[in-house]
Amino acid sequence: MDFPQTEYEQRTAAAQRLMHAAGFDAILLTTEADVRYFSGFRTLFWESPTRPWFLIVPRQGKPIAVIPEIGAALMRQTWLDDIRTWPSPHPDGEGVSLLAGALSNCSVIGLPMGRESQLRMPLSDYQALRDQIGSVTFYDAGPLLQSLRMIKSDREINVLRRICGIGSAAFAEAGRLFHAEQALSDAFRAFKIELLKQGAEDVPYLVGGAGPDGYADVISPPSDQPLNIGDVLMLDTGATLQGYFCDFDRNFAIGQASDLARHAYRTLWQATEAGIAAARPGVSAQSVFDAMANIVSQESSDVGRFGHGLGMQLTEPPSLIAWDQTILREGMVITLEPSMEVVPGSIMVHEENIVIRDGTPELLSQRAPPELPVL
Repeated sequence: MDFPQTEYEQRTAAAQRLMHAAGFDAILLTTEADVRYFSGFRTLFWESPTRPWFLIVPRQGKPIAVIPEIGAALMRQTWLDDIRTWPSPHPDGEGVSLLAGALSNCSVIGLPMGRESQLRMPLSDYQALRDQIGSVTFYDAGPLLQSLRMIKSDREINVLRRICGIGSAAFAEAGRLFHAEQALSDAFRAFKIELLKQGAEDVPYLVGGAGPDGYADVISPPSDQPLNIGDVLMLDTGATLQGYFCDFDRNFAIGQASDLARHAYRTLWQATEAGIAAARPGVSAQSVFDAMANIVSQESSDVGRFGHGLGMQLTEPPSLIAWDQTILREGMVITLEPSMEVVPGSIMVHEENIVIRDGTPELLSQRAPPELPVL
């Protein structure tokens, strides 16, 4: 496991206290991050959609794993004792009868249902499970789970601090890695390699773009288009360590920077400063968004989400957006990610990772310079 057993015991005990208050007999978990959060079970085998994996958090006692037999050896290395398996793929349903047996004494079951949740099991199997366990009531356990996972432990924050340090160290090599006439795809490849050299375990997420004054698209795979003098190159990395993500970007001008690009960069840097100043325990996610939007909106009307939670997933609740009333608490790890339209069809984005503290937030990413770097 990535953490001592006490970490998982404390997480489970905290969930069970909330379950008792909510009247849940059990919570059924079906996604990688939720299963890993309570069990310590970490594997890339989730990339295969063939096999579903289940974890049941009962009202008391240790979680119960209901998983394909291929995962039994790894699950036995966790702190769990009750591991029920089936040979998968299976022609008659994937673990449904085992799951129904484990939930047979439950009347009220929590299952994440709302925003940012997914079922990750065949819908026909879910319907069969409902039929087999009879008159059971399912309630949304998403808010309960989010309230736990949004607050990071010291051990989690330490891992996040390390992976953000790795990302910062890789970005510090920009002058060596990126240059004019380099294909954007080669720039991406060079940066991935550097992240791994600096100590990242994986780089499952790397996006970005390049263009004069900014970039039009930040989610497409990189093309072989060369970097030109005057382009702004942006790379946004989600490298991982022990299954935890960093998520921040950096902007670089190639050879020279236009006045428009310099001004947009400075505006976003100042908006991020305002976000850092506003991010305190007791304030809402909306308030942090407003602090950044008040600066960006003077320059651009294209205002979307300006950050989010960060941890075992690249993006987690809360959202820094106008409607999210989530109250920030000490130990939350969030991104500050203001963006703006520089010219029609071209944007710029800036991002930092912070921990909410009692007072000034702790920066996990090394703060970007206030002026656009020129390579």
